[in-house]
Order: sequence, then structure tokens, then C-alpha cells
Amino acid sequence: MHQNPVSISLSSYGASLVRQRGQESFIDLLAAAGVARIELREELFEGAPDAAALGAAIRAANLECLYSSPLELWGADGQPDPRLPAKLALAKALGAVALKVSLGHYSERCEVGALQAMLSHGCPLLLVENDQTEHGGRIEPMLAFWRRVEGWGLPLGMTFDIGNWHWQGESALQAARQLGRWVRYVHCKAVQRQDDGRLAAVPPKAADLLAWQALFDEFAAGLVRAVEFPLVGADLLAVTRAQVHNLARLGEEVSHA
Repeated sequence: MHQNPVSISLSSYGASLVRQRGQESFIDLLAAAGVARIELREELFEGAPDAAALGAAIRAANLECLYSSPLELWGADGQPDPRLPAKLALAKALGAVALKVSLGHYSERCEVGALQAMLSHGCPLLLVENDQTEHGGRIEPMLAFWRRVEGWGLPLGMTFDIGNWHWQGESALQAARQLGRWVRYVHCKAVQRQDDGRLAAVPPKAADLLAWQALFDEFAAGLVRAVEFPLVGADLLAVTRAQVHNLARLGEEVSHA
């Protein structure tokens, strides 16, 4: 049976553990669990990574690499973040297929031409994600952005974070229906309200996986989908392998025979 490709965001193993062990220490675990892509997290590096060595280790394990940065693409001044070219260069040095950032403060006055100037030929794909903020985590500004840049021929795609829509009370299914044609990568997490009232990412239950199937109907077939929820347990390989199996089946044609 065909298995869809699965990525692991290394934040899933917990910030303290990943910082303690180093992100490179998870490469063999992910390869053994049947993962297709490793999502490196800028905020979990202690200092600048040795991009050449880390990229070589990832390639040796036959994994794709994606570099995730907390950078917001658009500043409140209507300009793309001036640090974007440096982030793209680091992603390229790592051999990453894409750089993931969040939308930021997009509005009609944003200078798309300035963004075009930053996206040089041969740079990794720039994936723009819906985050948990009011300015970058709602359907309306994201839809306005994609409609604006459509036709520019820029190396852009959307990271669709299933769980993040909850932070602004928006429907993930409505978002998928309106934004699905631009989606190139999917972050998967269920969301639960904690005792203190805050929302938190949690592993999906069977009902969540069933609901997510409807979202994948709105996306292109075979998209890489990422675990971005806690992976915790005495046997991290078994825990990871089980969740990879669950996500790999999302978006498959279901037989009703």
C-alpha cells in the first residue's frame, strides 16, 4: 500500500530534550521510524548550526530537510523581514527543500516587489504558515496574501497548520476549502483546552484523524504532513513509528467495497 510522506517537527520531542541532545541526535531515530523529512527548528539550536555537517548527516540518512524559523514574513511597516535572505541562505546551506516562516502583518500595502527581490533563483521554497496570532492566524489575511501573489511565479507555498486555527476560533475545514490550492505542507496537531484555560497541542485521537481526512480532500494528493504534537514515552521509536503510521494514511483513497 502506498504510504504518504511524513515529517517530524523536532519541537514534538520537547524543547528541553532537543536542546539537551542536539537536533542532529534525532536523525537516526527518524530514519528508523520511516520518516521522510526532518523539520529542524531554529529556536532549538544553541548557537548557529554547522550547516554543512548537519546537512550531510541528514542526506546520509536519506531524509529530506526543512528549516523552520519563527520569523514573520511581513513586518508592520509593510516590508518583508530584512533577515529573510540570511534565513534562506542557511536553509540552502543545510540542503533544505524549504524554509518555513509565518505570515506576519500582511496588508494591501505590503510590497510584494520587495519580497520578489529577496527570492533569488535557486533558493529553497518559502513556505508561509498560519500561526496562532490575530494578525497571522486568520483566513482573511492569508487568503488576501495568496490571491495577491498568485501569478508572480514566486517560489512560495503554504504550510497549513491544522491546529493553529483554533487559537483565533476559525474553522480548519473552511480554511482548507479556501486555501487548499496553495498548500504544500501540512502541520498536524490536535488541540485541547487545559485546566488553566490555555490551548495546547495534543496527539490526535481517532475522531481527529477522521476529521482531518476531510481537510486532505482539499489538498493536492501526497503532500508531506508533519507531526507537531508531543511525542513522549519510554520508547520514542515506537511512539514515533505509530504516529507516522497514522499520518501516512491521511489522504488515501478509502475503499467502500
